[in-house]
Amino acid sequence: MILSTTPTIEGHAIREYKGVVTGETIIGANFVKDFFASIRDVVGGRAGSYEKVLIEAKDTSLREMSKRAEALGANAIVGIDIDYETIGQSGSMLMVATSGTAVVL
Repeated sequence: MILSTTPTIEGHAIREYKGVVTGETIIGANFVKDFFASIRDVVGGRAGSYEKVLIEAKDTSLREMSKRAEALGANAIVGIDIDYETIGQSGSMLMVATSGTAVVL
């Protein structure tokens, strides 16, 4: 499955549009990670625990979207958009939503 944020894939003609596909992931950031991330933020440096959660959520959402495109008979997704949002009580959950157009190249 070829994934692209661009509307086309260089060197490949889009032969068929299969439709919009999405992937959604909601992950909770636990209290311990929050605590250590806040300490790192005060001292300076990167919040590695948050970065890992972001990467995991994004990858899961993209995988889910790819499965849906595959089920439609697509071999690529173009025009991918990735949105990050905090939800839940006091922003305790991270939601990553991906969308794109499933196509056959």
